[in-house]
Amino acid sequence: MAEENRKLEPFQNPKGLHDILPGDHEFHTFVKKVVRHRARQAGFRRITTPVLEYTDVFKRSIGESSDIVSKEMYTFQDRKGRSLTMKPEGTAGVVRSYIQNGMNQWPQPVMLYYFEPHFRYDRPQKGRYRQFWQYGFEIIGESDPALDAQLILLAHRINQDLGVDKVVNLQLNTIGTAESRAKYMQALQDYYAGKERSLCEDCKARLAKNTLRLLDCKQEDCRILAELAPVMKDYLDKESAEFHEELKGYLEEVGIEFVENPRLVRGLDYYSKTVFEFWDKTDGEQNAIGGGGRYDGLIELMGGQPTPAVGFAAGVERIIANMKREKIRVPSKDDLHVFVAQLGKEAKRKCLPLIQELHEAGVKTMGALGKGSINEQLRIANKFRVDYTVLIGITEVREGTAIIRDMSKGQQQTVKMNKVVDKLVKLLGEKKLDRYTPGELLYS
Repeated sequence: MAEENRKLEPFQNPKGLHDILPGDHEFHTFVKKVVRHRARQAGFRRITTPVLEYTDVFKRSIGESSDIVSKEMYTFQDRKGRSLTMKPEGTAGVVRSYIQNGMNQWPQPVMLYYFEPHFRYDRPQKGRYRQFWQYGFEIIGESDPALDAQLILLAHRINQDLGVDKVVNLQLNTIGTAESRAKYMQALQDYYAGKERSLCEDCKARLAKNTLRLLDCKQEDCRILAELAPVMKDYLDKESAEFHEELKGYLEEVGIEFVENPRLVRGLDYYSKTVFEFWDKTDGEQNAIGGGGRYDGLIELMGGQPTPAVGFAAGVERIIANMKREKIRVPSKDDLHVFVAQLGKEAKRKCLPLIQELHEAGVKTMGALGKGSINEQLRIANKFRVDYTVLIGITEVREGTAIIRDMSKGQQQTVKMNKVVDKLVKLLGEKKLDRYTPGELLYS
């Protein structure tokens, strides 16, 4: 009996995962709308890939020695023993879809964008979660520094629209072709030879398996060594050097400032030539809000025909954190216009069709259909900060009327029931209405 009466402990969400509450959804919705608007302007079409992919999709694309594959993926076997992984990043799934669905037969380049959740078993910290949202863009099918510049310009425009362009700066580098990169990695291995005792445990493993990532470590001793290490430009092939110079010319032409960062690498193995990131001016690379680069060899590596490509992805939570820090307000469409209060069963019967008519007219309306007193219902209306409250009681039902109260002025007027909707629409004005027809929804 005591066991049955024991108070049950409430559940908590798993560590590193968080709820997106209504206030944050306003930011999410705004970011999504900005991304969608800019994507449509530039000719990108939306793609959504499954949350689950076969594990080999990421092992082959990201690289088995990468931190993501070796430490951070949520991987499990299904009931038939097949290894599946919750996607830790977006590009690999898009490339798999490009190959599987024969997109090489579409007009090239194929320009796609996504806005989706991703998953990594990472140590939760500021701006880093185990479930996180990213938006990303992929341009597949052409190799041209003008496309790299177009992608960077698109990312910059989105940062401007979101109000975070002034708090980030663009870091730019080239890591060359696979051949020149191999020569550079050998030079790095020679430089680090004999210095292993100064490296963190992760970098000791990277030295043999993923040498470029030595430049990306955040540990202080590793950073000091990286500052003195050889730089990629001394090993760059002519083609990559010319490609990079042309890209910088395009960026200067459109007025985008950048910082040349010879030690910038990306955490994914599939990049080549162009790499770039938008770093927080306060926290630097520790809180980069997004980045990308060219991956000309990835589609062939994934089983497709040799196909050049370039992409970019940004972290939605990190962008929202910057927006909040800068006190940026986003428009909300969740604010209510009208609260319908009633007293008595007959009044309640009148409320239901009235609320539905108001909804259809674009008036965002809710009603307290419980048993609370009028005063109690008015207190609820105040909490929701509605513009107007409609009051219907026994007298109003008998006379076929309703009272419309202006909540800011404290004034009220009696209106015939069949004129309530028209009156409220007039009072609110067209700009406040949230009116949609099926046809408008179809083309919105």
